[in-house]
Amino acid sequence: MSVSRQQWIAYSKLPLFVLLAAPALWLSYQAIFAPQLLGADPAKSLLDQTGIWAIRMILLALAVTPLRILTGQNYLIQYRRMTGLFAFFYATLHFLVYSVLLLELDIAQISIEVTQRPYIVVGFIALLLYIPLAVTSTKGWQRRLKRDWLKLHKLVYLIGILAVLHMTWLKKVGLFDTWPYALLLIVLLGIRIVHHYRQKRLNTVRRTKPIHS
Repeated sequence: MSVSRQQWIAYSKLPLFVLLAAPALWLSYQAIFAPQLLGADPAKSLLDQTGIWAIRMILLALAVTPLRILTGQNYLIQYRRMTGLFAFFYATLHFLVYSVLLLELDIAQISIEVTQRPYIVVGFIALLLYIPLAVTSTKGWQRRLKRDWLKLHKLVYLIGILAVLHMTWLKKVGLFDTWPYALLLIVLLGIRIVHHYRQKRLNTVRRTKPIHS
């Protein structure tokens, strides 16, 4: 029995979900059952690892459209929502680890951190910007917002930049540790920009091309 492309996409989403959730499940296992695997400071280790996975998921979400452009496989867009929501999930988890495990839900201290420490301010802004994207990720919101939905979801580019900046600023050695993430972000955004201007130029040529009788 042959399987249609839509059926194949539907079947593939479950293993993709499990794959994307695996880092969180592994970190949860370590935190609950084997904290010794997290090293001398489990809370700091959880903070670092959730942050790294948040960046990776954001870059994965940003990679979906460039991969579609390069391969011509439009079905890849079907995975964008899931990867984007997982990016938001890991970013939220990162913030919760910081607020609960490191700052012990001290609201006064959290307020100081997210308003006065520059690299935390940048990361917190990225998280706040992601909230409307996560809320409006459904097809229902796409129908309601129409073209405004595309405009709103372009915030993901800014979120990616802020997330990499947050990570780079946090590291004492700056770009030495984070340059692969920054480079990948530049490549992904570059592909989108080049494609945008190619499409714009192509549309201009089509509009100006004389019609032969």
